[in-house]
Amino acid sequence: MHDAPQHGPRPLPLFLEMLREETAASPERRAAALVGLKAYQEAPRASKKRSAPMRFRAGRARLRDYGGDGRAVIFVPSLINPPFILDLAPQNSLLRWCSEQGLHPYLLDWGEPTPADRAMDVTAHVERILLPLIARFDEPPLLVGYCLGGTLAIGAAAAGGIAGLGLIATPWHFTGFGGGRTAIGELWQSAKPVCERMGLVPMEVLQTGFWRLDPGRTVSKYEAFGRMEPGSPGWHGFIALEDWANAGAPLPYAAGRQLFEEFVGDDLSGKGGWTVAGRTVDPHALPCPAVEFVSLSDRIVPKESAADLADRHDLGSGHVGMIVGGRAKVQLWEPLVQWLKRA
Repeated sequence: MHDAPQHGPRPLPLFLEMLREETAASPERRAAALVGLKAYQEAPRASKKRSAPMRFRAGRARLRDYGGDGRAVIFVPSLINPPFILDLAPQNSLLRWCSEQGLHPYLLDWGEPTPADRAMDVTAHVERILLPLIARFDEPPLLVGYCLGGTLAIGAAAAGGIAGLGLIATPWHFTGFGGGRTAIGELWQSAKPVCERMGLVPMEVLQTGFWRLDPGRTVSKYEAFGRMEPGSPGWHGFIALEDWANAGAPLPYAAGRQLFEEFVGDDLSGKGGWTVAGRTVDPHALPCPAVEFVSLSDRIVPKESAADLADRHDLGSGHVGMIVGGRAKVQLWEPLVQWLKRA
C-alpha cells in the first residue's frame, strides 16, 4: 500500500471553485466536502493491478483477453475515461464474471494518443482500430459497447462482420442531451484553440463537461464520503470509482472536434448523416441482432439520447451504477449474458 496525496478531482482548481459556488450558503456543507476531499486524496491505494494479457493490437490500441470457453465478445468502452470500469475490482468485474458464464470476453484498450494522432477522428477509431481488430477473429465475434463506445460499436456493426450487438448507456440521438448541448458547446469553443495547438483534448476538458451536467451531485458525494467509515465496502468503492473518473487519456484533437461539433452540436448520428467504411450507419437496419440497456436516471447519457431499438431494456440504476452498482448483476449482467448466448 502507499499514500497518494496527488489523487484528486481533475482539474482541482475548477472543482474547488465549483465547491465554493455550490456551498456558498452553507459553510457546514463546504467544510464537510473539504473533509471528504482530503480523505479521498490521502486514502491509501493498493498496488496497481496487472492488465489482462494482450491478444491483438491495432496501432496504439490493444485487445485484452479475459479468457473463458465460449463465443468471443469484444467489449468496447468509451474513448473518455479508462476502460477498467468494466473490470473495476476482482469482486466487481463484468468481464471476469462473463468469462465464468460460458463466454470469452475481450476488452478494447484504446491506448494513449499522442499529438501524432491529432487527425484521428471518431470515425477513424472505428475504421482503423475497431474493424481491423474484429477482422482478426476466425468467427464473427459479438460486440458490446458502453457509453460512447456503444456509439462506435454501432458504426462497426453497420459495416458487418459481427454476430450481435449489445449497447449499454449508449448515446445516439444527441438532441436528447437538451440544454446540456449548449453548455458543452460553450466549453468546447473556449478550449478549442488550445486543444488545436496541442493536437489533443486533455482529460480535464472532458471532465469539466461532465461536472457541468450535475455540479451539485459532484460536490455532495464528497460530503457523503467524509462521513463514511474508512475501510468499509462503500469507502473502497467510492475510491475505486473516483480514481476511474479522474483518470483517462486525452482524445486526439480531431476526435474531440468531431464529437463536440458534429455529434453533440449537429446530431450527426441521430440525423442519419454518419458514414463508416462507406456505409450510412442506421441502428435500426443493422445486419445483426441488437439489444440496448438504457438507464432511466442517467445524468451523463440521458435516456432521450438512446437509439431506441426494438429490443430495449430500461434500468433504474445510473450511468455507472448499471455497470458496478449493487444491483448491476441482476439488472444488467445476467440479462446481457443471456442475450449474448442466444445471439
